Amino acid sequence: MSSYQNLLAQKAALEKQQADLEKQLLDARRAERASVIAQIKSLMTEHDLSVADLGGKVIGTKAGGKSSQAGRKVPPKYRNPASGETWTGRGLQPKWVQAALASGKKLEDFAI
Repeated sequence: MSSYQNLLAQKAALEKQQADLEKQLLDARRAERASVIAQIKSLMTEHDLSVADLGGKVIGTKAGGKSSQAGRKVPPKYRNPASGETWTGRGLQPKWVQAALASGKKLEDFAI
């Protein structure tokens, strides 16, 4: 049977091989991606196309990975007739909505 130290050394060698393989995979992916992008740009230039011509839609993210909808205000959907307080229908229900629902009213009763 192998000693504990030998097994640790084998594990370390395997982890290094795995890390090297991961790096090779990333490098190959980058190279293929760059090649494909160059080919697409060439075809677009050759046929006088723009990104808009492709009809694609940019998925709702900006640089940094944040949604284009982030931080945008939404109009209220519900209003408390007694106090005039409003709620958009997102997030936690305000106390006035919770109290009204507990007393038997329906959410639709407060729709704007």
